[in-house]
Amino acid sequence: MPTRRPAGGGEVVLERVPQKAKPPQMYQVVMLNDDYTPMEFVVVVIQEFFGKDRETATQIMLKIHLDGKGVCGVYSRDVAATKVDQVLDAAKQAGHPLQCVSEPIE
Repeated sequence: MPTRRPAGGGEVVLERVPQKAKPPQMYQVVMLNDDYTPMEFVVVVIQEFFGKDRETATQIMLKIHLDGKGVCGVYSRDVAATKVDQVLDAAKQAGHPLQCVSEPIE
């Protein structure tokens, strides 16, 4: 918010007062386990939409399989929503019931 202060010749000079902008709320994209979607499909989706290498994608897939869910990435709200849509579209086209959600990070 600029503040006004008089300058030498009667003119007014605006000074910029720095404001602390807080970082945007971040969201994690979480894939949920099901008993029908093939593990290989999940690995390929993680590689394709989250830019993970095969080994990392496999580790995330195993976490989803063993823990019931796994975080694929952390993004701004809009990017997270797009990632969720991409995963759900790919799963639907392939005929798999894979579920994916985004959750705000506390």
